[in-house]
Amino acid sequence: MTGGQSMLARGAALLHAFGAGEDEVPLATLALRTGLPKPTVHRLLGQLAELGLVERADGGGYRLGLALFELGQRVPYRWLRERALPYLEEMYEATHENVHLAVVEGADSLFLEKLTGHRSMRISSHAGGRLPAYCTATGKALLAYGPEGGLATVLHRGLARRTPRTIVLPRLLQQDLIRTRARGYAVNWEEAEVGVSAIAAPVFGLAGVPVAAISVTGATHGLRLDRIAPVVCAAARALSYQLARAQA
Repeated sequence: MTGGQSMLARGAALLHAFGAGEDEVPLATLALRTGLPKPTVHRLLGQLAELGLVERADGGGYRLGLALFELGQRVPYRWLRERALPYLEEMYEATHENVHLAVVEGADSLFLEKLTGHRSMRISSHAGGRLPAYCTATGKALLAYGPEGGLATVLHRGLARRTPRTIVLPRLLQQDLIRTRARGYAVNWEEAEVGVSAIAAPVFGLAGVPVAAISVTGATHGLRLDRIAPVVCAAARALSYQLARAQA
């Protein structure tokens, strides 16, 4: 690895060391998280700050800079989020539960958008966050309809148990994905978070290729399958139709 590549990798590691929702992180904490020497972290942070990628916080630590937000707005998935928002809003109005738009990234379900409200159950997910695909409704919806390589990637990383209801056996996960295709939507019954369940449906683009999934997530005891599933599936069909027309 060349020096330039090494410096780039170290800078990327620093940016990834910032956790979701952290207003600021001390230099020492960033050094601990990345395993880099403090002088190296200090030097890299200075360079990243000059580029606007990080900035000094009032408490003396560091936080991610606005330049990263600007770059994020240029990511190609922005068009998907913009077209999905009206349907996500309709899903929220119909359920008053947490609503997600997600894609599969590697072995994870990556959330592009989340809508919530005062009446929604507070859950740990957030836009830009990720969870293992095998234990989320959005992830299972995309694994069920996506290429076989997606499931292979998930199984290669392993099925770690997150709750007592997490599916950790490959054979059982494959059976669950078969059921998902048969009924047209995926279900997560407390598989990622105790007391929290979700229903998701795939969103298709041109030529019937799955490009995302949308879901409704809430407290298990209040998430009625017969009421929520039709809402999610109807929104997924409408969004799929719009995406197919836009890509034609």
